[in-house]
Amino acid sequence: MTDRHLAGLLENSAKRYPDRTAVVFGDTRSTYAQINGAANQVANLLVEHGVQPGDRVALSCPNLPLFPIIYFGILKAGAIVVPLNVLLKTREVACHLEDSGAVAYLAFEGTADLPVGDTAREAVDRTDVALVVFGAGPAPWSQQSPVFETVERDDDDTAVVLYTSGTTGQPKGAELRHRNMHFTAVAGRAMYGLDAEEPDTFLCALPLFHAFGQTVIQNAAFAFGGTVVLMPRFDAESAITLMLREKVTYFAGVPTMYWGLLGALTPDVPVAELAANLRVAAAGGAALPAQVHKNFQDRFGVTILEGYGLSETSAISSFSVSGEEPRVGSIGKPIAGVEMKLVDDHWNEIPAGDPGAIGEIAIKGPNIMKCYHGRPEATAEAIRDGWFRSGDLAKKGDDGYYVIVDRSKDMIIRGGYNVYPRELEEVLITHPAVSLVAVIGVPHDSHGEEIKAVIVREPGVDATEDELVAWGREQLAAYKYPRLVEFRDALPLTSTGKILKRELS
Repeated sequence: MTDRHLAGLLENSAKRYPDRTAVVFGDTRSTYAQINGAANQVANLLVEHGVQPGDRVALSCPNLPLFPIIYFGILKAGAIVVPLNVLLKTREVACHLEDSGAVAYLAFEGTADLPVGDTAREAVDRTDVALVVFGAGPAPWSQQSPVFETVERDDDDTAVVLYTSGTTGQPKGAELRHRNMHFTAVAGRAMYGLDAEEPDTFLCALPLFHAFGQTVIQNAAFAFGGTVVLMPRFDAESAITLMLREKVTYFAGVPTMYWGLLGALTPDVPVAELAANLRVAAAGGAALPAQVHKNFQDRFGVTILEGYGLSETSAISSFSVSGEEPRVGSIGKPIAGVEMKLVDDHWNEIPAGDPGAIGEIAIKGPNIMKCYHGRPEATAEAIRDGWFRSGDLAKKGDDGYYVIVDRSKDMIIRGGYNVYPRELEEVLITHPAVSLVAVIGVPHDSHGEEIKAVIVREPGVDATEDELVAWGREQLAAYKYPRLVEFRDALPLTSTGKILKRELS
C-alpha cells in the first residue's frame, strides 16, 4: 500500500494503537482494531458483489460509527467513496448516483425523522445502481471475514468524490486524489499540534459527508490516533454535555455552531471545566463574526482559530498561524506546501503592495482536486496551470493574512457601487437586537439591486425595521446600508450550517 493511500490513516493507527478508542457514539465505544476489522468486512462484501478498483461507491450515512467503517471499507476495496448529503431528496440522490457513475450505493436505513432508506430505494429505482441498506439490525457485512488485504492504489488515483454544496449553482463532483486527502489530514500536526502520543478527543458535530468534517475531524483524528465523539445532529446543549463527559479537547465548527454554544451557556454550565479541557477551537465554512469570536474568547478563554478551504481543495487551504496574534476575521495564511494569490477576472495576479486591493482567491498545491467529474469545461474554467479559482473575493494584508470579503457571486451592485454583504453583516450583528443576520441583494428598478437584511432577533429584545434601517444609516456609507429589513424566527441553513442565501429573497 502506498504511503498516501487514504485507508492507511485507519490501518496504521489500528496497528499502533489497536486498543485505543477510535469512535464514541452514545454509550458505545469502538477501538481502532474494531473499526478496522469492520471496515475489512465491508471491503470483503464489496469485492464479493463485484466492485472493482476505481469503481465509485456512494454512501448515505449520518454521523454514526458506520460512516468511518464504510468509508474506509470502500477505500480498502480500491473503490472511490462518493459521500452523499443525508438530507438529499429522491431526485437529488438519483442525480448524484447517475452523475458520479456509482456502481453501488450503501444507505443508512434511517429513522422516523431521517428516512434515508426510503429515499435510497426510490432513487435506485431510477438507476441501475446496486443498493445495500443497513440500519439497527445486523449489518449486511457482519458475516464477512474481518481480514482483508487492502487493494493497492496510486497516489494520483481518485479516492473521494465530494459534491459541492450548490449554494451558487448546480452541484459538481470534485475528484480528490489519495494524496490530496492524505495531505490535508496530516496537515493537522502543524496546524493544531496533533500528537499521537498525547491524542486529542474530537467532538464531531460537522457532517462527515462534507469535506470539513471528513478531513478536519475524522481523517485528522485517525491520522494521529485520536478519538472521535460523534453527534448525528448538532444541538448546542447536547454538545456541551458531550464536551464535559468526554473531556473534549478539540472542537471544529461553522460560525452558527459557536453562536449556538454561546447561547447555551446557562449559569449551571461549568464553563471553567469546559475551558480546562478544550485545547483547540477551529472555525471554517464561513467567516466568523468578530463579535462571536470575542464572546467565545471571553467565556471559554480559548481563541478560535479560523481557516479556509473548499471541497475542491480537500477542505483546507489556509489557517491561523499557531503562536501568532490572532487576526479576527482573517482566514489566516496558506498552510505549508500551499500557495495562494489574488487574481482578477482574467487570471492576472493582483500586484503585491496594495493591501486594500480586492481579488479572487486562487490556490495551488497538493490539496487541489484532480477535476470535476465528467465536466472538462468546468474543470478548465476553474483550474489553470495548477491554480484553482475559488470564487471567493478577498484582501491580503501586509502581514500576509487573507480576509474574505465575499463570494464573487454574492456581491451586490447597487447603483454602480460594489457592496460586499459580509462587511455589512459584521456591522449589523453588533446591534444589541441582532442575533443572526444575512444580507442579500434584491432586484430594484432604478438601482439594479437593493440591499436587504434578513435578521433573527435576540430573544426578548424588540426592534422595528425602521430602527434597524436608521441605525444602519448611521454606521455605514450611504450606498451600503440596508434599506430593507425582514425579521425571521430562523435563517435557512445548509446541512453544514452555512446560511443558505439563495432561499432568501
